[in-house]
Amino acid sequence: ANGRHVIDGDNIYAIVTEAPTKDYDKTAFESHRKYIDLQYVISGEENMAKAPVTSVAVNKPYDDAADIAYYTGEGKIYTVPAGTFMLFFPTEAHRPNITPGGNKVVKKIVIKIKVVPDN
Repeated sequence: ANGRHVIDGDNIYAIVTEAPTKDYDKTAFESHRKYIDLQYVISGEENMAKAPVTSVAVNKPYDDAADIAYYTGEGKIYTVPAGTFMLFFPTEAHRPNITPGGNKVVKKIVIKIKVVPDN
């Protein structure tokens, strides 16, 4: 079901979404410091871009409470069909939800994996 699903407290959790993809200019690069993102496309298809954090310009500084920073810049774009995932580490800016054409609905699960879990 859509929403947040706890796997191991705040160490590992999943967020399931079902929404249309967006035009490239309506998306942004982002990165996280506390979590690795495993983004798995359940149904549909979307494009995702990634780039080293050091190669993009900070657009909105890191927000510790939300664990996110936003960037502008360019990166390599990948087409991610259903049954495929991409893994994004804190050193990588990623730009998900890009339409490959037609802004069709994509169901996806993002598994957030804490970089250093609580003991």
